[in-house]
Amino acid sequence: MANPEVELPQNQFEKAEYHPEITHSGHHTPSKSEQNSIHWTSESNDDEAEKPIVYHYLTFSTDLPCPATIYPPHPNASPPPPPPNLTKFQDPFTWSTNKKRYIIWLSCVATALTAFTAGSYSPGISQMEEEWHVSDIAILVGITTFTTGFGIAPMVLAPFSEINGRKPVFIATGILFVVCQLCCGLTRSYAGLLVARFFVGVGGSTFSTMVGGVVSDIYVAADRNTPMALFSAAALVGTGMGPLICGFIAQNVNWRWIFYVQTIADAVIVALIAVCFQETRGSILLSRKAQRLNKWYEERENAGYYGMNMPSSTAPSSSAITTPEKQTSSHPQRIRWKVRSDEDRTTLLHMISISLYRPFHLLLTEPTVFFFSLWISFSWAVLYLTLAAVPLVFSSVYSFTIAQSGAVFASVIIGAILFAAVSIYQEKLARHYLFDASGKWTSKSKLFGRTVTLDLNAPEARLYFTCLESLLMPLGLFLFGWSTNSATAPLHWITPCIALALATMGIFSIYLAVFNYLADAYTRYASSALAAQSFCRNMLGGVFPLVTQQMYRGLGNGGASSLLGALGLGLTVVPWVLVGWGERIRGRSRFARESVE
Repeated sequence: MANPEVELPQNQFEKAEYHPEITHSGHHTPSKSEQNSIHWTSESNDDEAEKPIVYHYLTFSTDLPCPATIYPPHPNASPPPPPPNLTKFQDPFTWSTNKKRYIIWLSCVATALTAFTAGSYSPGISQMEEEWHVSDIAILVGITTFTTGFGIAPMVLAPFSEINGRKPVFIATGILFVVCQLCCGLTRSYAGLLVARFFVGVGGSTFSTMVGGVVSDIYVAADRNTPMALFSAAALVGTGMGPLICGFIAQNVNWRWIFYVQTIADAVIVALIAVCFQETRGSILLSRKAQRLNKWYEERENAGYYGMNMPSSTAPSSSAITTPEKQTSSHPQRIRWKVRSDEDRTTLLHMISISLYRPFHLLLTEPTVFFFSLWISFSWAVLYLTLAAVPLVFSSVYSFTIAQSGAVFASVIIGAILFAAVSIYQEKLARHYLFDASGKWTSKSKLFGRTVTLDLNAPEARLYFTCLESLLMPLGLFLFGWSTNSATAPLHWITPCIALALATMGIFSIYLAVFNYLADAYTRYASSALAAQSFCRNMLGGVFPLVTQQMYRGLGNGGASSLLGALGLGLTVVPWVLVGWGERIRGRSRFARESVE
C-alpha cells in the first residue's frame, strides 16, 4: 500500500536540507559555476509551453512524478512554487487507528444526540396537553413527524454526500437540526411544534443514517463489526438517555427546557464536527487531491517551470511517490490529473431519482431486503413503543412520577452498553475457540436436513449469533407484560426493568445484524438496501406510539406485550432461513450477484 504521508518529491536542487545555498524561500539559488553552465534560452521554454497537456487518472496508489525542470527558465526567474502538502488527502483506509477511532467516537456522539431527540419528547407530553388543550395522541404525533423527516430525508441527502462529501452535509443538516430544536422550544402553537419536529428529523437524520457510510469509508468489511457495534450502541443509549434526563427536566421546569437543553448540546457537537471532523469519503478526497496537484502544476507553469517526469512504464509501484532514483526511464510531460469517479458520476437529479427509486425497488423485489426490513422495522417500533408504554405502565401499576418513569430507561442504556461489549468480543472469541484457522466450523448433526458448514468469512456470519440473541426481544416483551399485569399481583419494579434490558439486547442484535448483513451481501447496492430498511424502520417506529395506549388499555399489560412478543418470535425465523440457505438465495439475486462480480 502506498504511503500517503510522504509529500511530493523534490529534485536535487529543491532539497533545503542538503544545500547550504538555499534561500529563505526554501529553493536553491545556483552558484556562479552553475550559472555559467546554464544556457538561458527562452526558445526551449516556449517549446515546452506549446506541448499539449496530457490527462492521467489518479488513484491513491498512483506514483506521483517529480518535476522535470531543474533550473529556472531565465536569470531573473522567481523560484518554483513549493509542492503542496497532500497529507490530508490520503486514503481513509490507511488512516491511523487513533484517527479512525476519533472519527468514529465523534460520529457516535452525534448519533446518540440524535437518538436523544427521539426519546426526549415523551416526558413533556402532559404539559403540552395542558398548554394547547389537545389529546395525548395528538401530542404523540410529534414523534411521528420526527420519524417521517428522519426516514425520508436521507434518500434525498445521500446523493449530496456523494458529490460534496460527508462533512458539508453534516454541517448543513446540523445547522438545520440546531435551529429547529430551538424552534420547538420557542413555538407558541401545536402546529408549529409538529412542523419543527419534522425538520428536526430531517436535520438529525444524517447523524444516524450517514454514520454507517462513514464506517464503510474508513474500515474494510472485516473490521467493521466493532465500529458498527459502537454506532448501534450510540443509537440505543441515546434513545434511553432522552426520557431519563428529560423526565427530570419536565418534572421540575417548563417543558420548553427539554428543547433548550438539546439546542445547546447539539450546537456544541455541530461546532465540533465543523472544526474537528475530517472528510472520510475517498472519492471526494481523491478529487480534491487531483485539484490541488493540478493547481500546483499551473502555478509552476505560470512561473516558467514546465513538465513532470512521467515514468515510461505504467506498472504499479508500492510507493506513492516516484523518486528521481526510481525514474530510470521517464519522459517529461505537461500533465493534469482526473478521477474516474468524477467522470462516472451522473447528474444530481438522476442520482436523487435513483436514491428514491432503487430502495423501494429492492424492498419489493428482493425477499432478503423485504424480510430484513420487516424484522428491523418491528424491532425498532417496539423500542419507540416503550417511549409511551413505560410511563403508562409504571405510573398506573407502580405510581411512578414522570422523573421516576424516565429513570426506568436506564435499563435500556445498561442493556445497550452490555450488549455492545458482547457484540465486539463474541466474534473474536468464536474465531479463537470454535472455528478453525480458516474461519470454518462444520456441524456434526443434520441441520435443515443436511450438514451445515459455518464460515465466518461469509455474509451469513453476521447472523450466526443473532439467531439466538434476537430471542431476547420477545423474551423481554413477555416478561415485561406479565410482570406488570394488573390482573395479577405485579412483581417488583426491577423485574420489568430487567425485561426492558433484555428486549434492548435483542433489538441491538437485530439492528447490528441487519446493517452488517445488507452491507456485506449487497456491497454495490448496500446504500439502497440500507435506505429501504431505514425508511420502513422510521415509518413504523413513528406509528407504534400512537396506538400504544389503546393497545395496553384494551388488551392489558400482559396481553399487549404478549401480542408483540409473539410477532417478534415469529420474525426470528428470518436469520435461521438465511443461515441455512443464504448462499443459494444470494445466488438468485441479480443485485447480490452484481455486487461480487
